[in-house]
Amino acid sequence: QVQVVESGGGLVQAGGSLRLSCAASSIIFSINDMGWYRQAPGRQRELVAAITSGGSTNYADSVKGRVTIERDNAKNTVYLQMNTLKPEDTAVYYCKVVAAWRDYWGQGTQVTVSS
Repeated sequence: QVQVVESGGGLVQAGGSLRLSCAASSIIFSINDMGWYRQAPGRQRELVAAITSGGSTNYADSVKGRVTIERDNAKNTVYLQMNTLKPEDTAVYYCKVVAAWRDYWGQGTQVTVSS
């Protein structure tokens, strides 16, 4: 089994920054892709950014230039640095970890951006 725990959400004013962290724990399986998704009320969950174990990244068009995803493979931890936040970034942010061809999700962390 893989446990996924997010942290770092909160309330921030438009134009501000937040850094989310996600730690994955796995005794048996190696962690492959890691990523951040978000879900706003009434909307489908969508990809924000993802990173492979080799460091290749993928970003949603809506966050390109404002968001950076990084990972520390030694700690099985992925970070999401979000800058110049907008009210439309308000959502629950979820971390997804892929291990042994299965997806594991965290419980989510709320990000609220006030205008």
